[in-house]
Amino acid sequence: MLEFKTDHSSSKAFALLGAVQIALIGGITLIAVPLPAIQRDFGLTQAELALVSAAYGLPFAGLLLLGGRLADRLGPRRVFLAGVALFGLASVAGGLAPGYGVLLTARFAQGAGAALTAPAAVALVTLLHPDPVARGRAFALWGTLSVTGATTGSLAGGLIASATSTWRWTFAVPVAAALAALLRHRVLPAARERPPAGSLDALGAALATAGLVALSYGLLDGVSPLATGAGVALLAAFLLVEGRIAADPLLPLPFLLNPRRLSALAAIMVTAAASATSAFLLNLWLQQVRGLSPAVTSLILAPTVLIVAMGPVSARLIARYGPRAVTTVGLALGAVSMLLLSRLDDQAAVLCGLALFSFGGGMAFSGATVSALTGAPPGRAGVAGGLANTAMEIGPTAGLAGLVAVAAARTASLGHLGPARATLGGYTLALVVMAAVMILTALLFLITSRESRKDRS
Repeated sequence: MLEFKTDHSSSKAFALLGAVQIALIGGITLIAVPLPAIQRDFGLTQAELALVSAAYGLPFAGLLLLGGRLADRLGPRRVFLAGVALFGLASVAGGLAPGYGVLLTARFAQGAGAALTAPAAVALVTLLHPDPVARGRAFALWGTLSVTGATTGSLAGGLIASATSTWRWTFAVPVAAALAALLRHRVLPAARERPPAGSLDALGAALATAGLVALSYGLLDGVSPLATGAGVALLAAFLLVEGRIAADPLLPLPFLLNPRRLSALAAIMVTAAASATSAFLLNLWLQQVRGLSPAVTSLILAPTVLIVAMGPVSARLIARYGPRAVTTVGLALGAVSMLLLSRLDDQAAVLCGLALFSFGGGMAFSGATVSALTGAPPGRAGVAGGLANTAMEIGPTAGLAGLVAVAAARTASLGHLGPARATLGGYTLALVVMAAVMILTALLFLITSRESRKDRS
C-alpha cells in the first residue's frame, strides 16, 4: 500500500518520466538504421544481426508484467530507479562493446531494465495525479510518448550514425536519459511503503515471462511453429494459474478481462503494429528498391514526428468527447493513412499518409491508453502500466510477422512482373490488410468499450 506525498512539482516529475519513457521505446529503434554498420564491424551473419535487433524487445515484452507487479509491491520509485540504473549501465556496455557477445548481452540487459522502468513510471504518473480529470489528461499525453520514442529513435539513430560515422554514439541517447533520471530523482513522488502482504506469485511470473519471450521470439523468427506453440502453451498455463491456483495472482483475470480495458489493449496493440509495419516496409522500399540513403530515408519519414504534438491535442479532445470517441476516430484515420501509404509509388500520397497517421495514431494511442489505465486500483497501477506496455511490444512483433508473411506471399505470386513491381504489389497488399485490421478494431472498440467514471474491475 502506498500513500502519496504531494511535496514535489508534478510538472517536472512528469517531464522527467516522459523523457525516460521516450528513451525506453527509442532504445528499440535507435540501432535500426545503423544495423548494416554493426554487421560490418563485427562480421555478423544475418541471423546474428536479427538477434541483436530483437534482443532488446524480448526481455522487455517478457518481463513487463513482473516489473509492474514489483512496482506495486516494492514501491514504484524504488523499482523505477533500479530499472533506470540497469538500463543506463547496459547502454554504456552496448556503446563500448568490443564484440558480438557483449553487444548482445547489453541489449538483453537494456530490455530487462526497460521492463522494470516502464510500468513503474506509469504507477508514478498515477501517484502524481490523484485527481481523476488531471490523471486522464496525463494518460492522454502518456499515450503518445511510446510511438514518439519509436519514431524519434529511428530518426535519431540514422542521423547520429551519419554525423559521427559510427553506430556507437547512438547508445549515448539512453545513457543521457538514464543519467538525467538518476540525477533528478528527487522530483519524483515519494511514497511511504508498507510491508506487502501475500506472495509474489513466482510461478505466474515465470510462466508469463517465459510465454511472452517464447511467443515474441517465435514470431520474430519468421513464425517458428515450435517457439510460437510453446509461447501459447505457456501463456495458457499462466492464465490457468492466475485464475485457479495463485492465492495472490500476478494478473487477476477480472482485471484483464474488463471489456473496456481489453478492447483498449487491442487498440494499442493494433496501432503499434501499424506504426512498426508501415515504418519497416517504407524503410525497405525506399532503401532497397528506390536506392535512397539512410539519411534521406530518415528525412522522408520525418512527418511522423508530428505525433509529438498530438498529446496535448488528444487530451483536449478526450476531455470533450471521451476516450471512446477519440480512439475510434483515431483508428479510422489510421486505416485511411495505411491506404495512402499503400500507394508507395506516389510520393505525395506517402507523405500525406505519414502525416495523417501522426494524427490518427496519436488519437488512438491516447484514447486507448486512457481507457486501459483509468480505473486501475492503486495496488494495480504498475500492472496496468505493464499490460499497456506489453500490448505496445507484442503489437509490432505480431504485426510484422503476419504482414511480412502476407507481403512475401504476394510478392512471390507476382514474380513474373519483375522484382520492383512484385515487391510493390506485396507491400501494397500488406498495408491494405493493416487498414482493414484497424477498421475492424475500431468497430470492436466502439461496441465493447463503455464510458464510465469508475472502472468496476
